[in-house]
Amino acid sequence: MEIVILAVVIAVVVIGALGGLIVGSRRKKQLPPPPPAAPDITAPPAEPHVGEEAETPRDETRRTIEEVDLPDGGTAPATVEEPPVVEELEIPQIEVPEPTAGRLVRLRARLSRSQNALGKGLLTLLSREHLDEDTWEEIEDTLLTADVGVQPTQELVERLRERVKVLGTRTPEELRGLLREELITLLGPEMDREVKTEPASSKPGIVMVVGVNGTGKTTTTGKLARVLVADGRSVVLGAADTFRAAAADQLQTWGERVGAHTVRGPEGGDPASVAFDAVKEGKEMGSDVVLIDTAGRLHTKTGLMDELGKVKRVVEKHAPLDEVLLVLDATTGQNGLIQARVFAEVVDISGIVLTKLDGTAKGGIVVAVQRELGVPVKLIGLGEGADDLAPFEPGAFVDALIGD
Repeated sequence: MEIVILAVVIAVVVIGALGGLIVGSRRKKQLPPPPPAAPDITAPPAEPHVGEEAETPRDETRRTIEEVDLPDGGTAPATVEEPPVVEELEIPQIEVPEPTAGRLVRLRARLSRSQNALGKGLLTLLSREHLDEDTWEEIEDTLLTADVGVQPTQELVERLRERVKVLGTRTPEELRGLLREELITLLGPEMDREVKTEPASSKPGIVMVVGVNGTGKTTTTGKLARVLVADGRSVVLGAADTFRAAAADQLQTWGERVGAHTVRGPEGGDPASVAFDAVKEGKEMGSDVVLIDTAGRLHTKTGLMDELGKVKRVVEKHAPLDEVLLVLDATTGQNGLIQARVFAEVVDISGIVLTKLDGTAKGGIVVAVQRELGVPVKLIGLGEGADDLAPFEPGAFVDALIGD
């Protein structure tokens, strides 16, 4: 009996020891990390709702004016910026142009720059002790080089030879007087050089300015406006040069300087329409003269020349043109005569304006162009100044060429 009890006790002790070993080995093993906690997701702010979905406004605590802290009197007052001062537009001052009387005489010094090519050369040759055939050929060459033209040159040399031979003129003063008389005769002093701006019937007088590119038509039109204003006339300018972007602006600037009204149209518009409107407004305003500046065009372009004829016809629906002035660059010489022929065929040229006649220009072109067209040179441009356009006076012109 005692043996059975001992065996039972030993069995219980053995089973308890084995159980402790098993539990201890399990504790020594590393347990897996616990799963990560789920992240907190912040819900996006609720969008505002309108209509039936609108939420009931929540009550919020608001402070009264007594609870708000206001700045004490010791702090600097807030700076209030004053609105910017808008400058008033400056009204352009109207200039008073120089009177036209004697303007060519005043500009004589500039014109005399070209006397070396013609006047002084002729006087030097005529003052030689013996005027043989070689000398007369040199005189002819001098005249031809000065763009006088073949026919006028032959006429002038023939008259000079005859008068020198008959009168026996030899002194410098006598030679100068003789040359002066013959040159004035060659220039046609009997020609009417007045710019027609006073129509026989009713106002305004209508003047159209034409020419090739680069001769200075727009500038000449502006300077002519100054000449007329100086003579007490009221002027309307028609900017019918719609092909060149700056032409209308340039002409308007010229007009503003002397108080002349400018009529212009859209860029690239119909020039005949602008010319028509200019004459119409000139009539309504009771102006004395309407000056129409046309676009420069090559004389070889038939379409452009036909358009110039259209401008003339449209203007004449109001009234006949009183003057058509052809602007020629005096430095182009004989090339300008070819241009003049074509323009004379398209529009009836009534007068010539020679620009850039100072410096390199040769004075003989005045004679040549008058002979070619049968119309007088009425105005000459002697420089870049605003008042450097002068009525042409044969006597003063010759005096400037041959000097005192």
